[in-house]
Amino acid sequence: MKIRRRHLEAGVPAVAMADIAFNLVLFFIILARTQDDSNLRWKPAASPKVEAIEQSRIVVTVDEDSKVYLNGVPKGIGELASDIEKRLKEEPAGKKTVLLKIHKDTLAATFEPIIEAVSQAGGDLVHVLAEERE
Repeated sequence: MKIRRRHLEAGVPAVAMADIAFNLVLFFIILARTQDDSNLRWKPAASPKVEAIEQSRIVVTVDEDSKVYLNGVPKGIGELASDIEKRLKEEPAGKKTVLLKIHKDTLAATFEPIIEAVSQAGGDLVHVLAEERE
């Protein structure tokens, strides 16, 4: 005598798949918005009194070799104004902050065109400093 086995089918509910897809989308959006400039070599200038500001989505960094980066991507000074302007169009009024991280030994001839480019793009420039410690 042959005994028939029952075949169990395990199905994944469609609602659970939608939840998983939604969580994955949120995960990748959050990862895409973070800015990692840990591979850039820069030391901030120091000041006796430093005021804290909120985080900005646009960061211009000048490393110790005077290379310019926009959100961690190498950029030339000539294309900096147009790229910043494109990114600022997405920002609401009053939130057009551009963080400027300049290595402490960078010459003025390097960062003055960057300041002008941010000004032309309509951004509010904030220079990142480290507080002097004794």
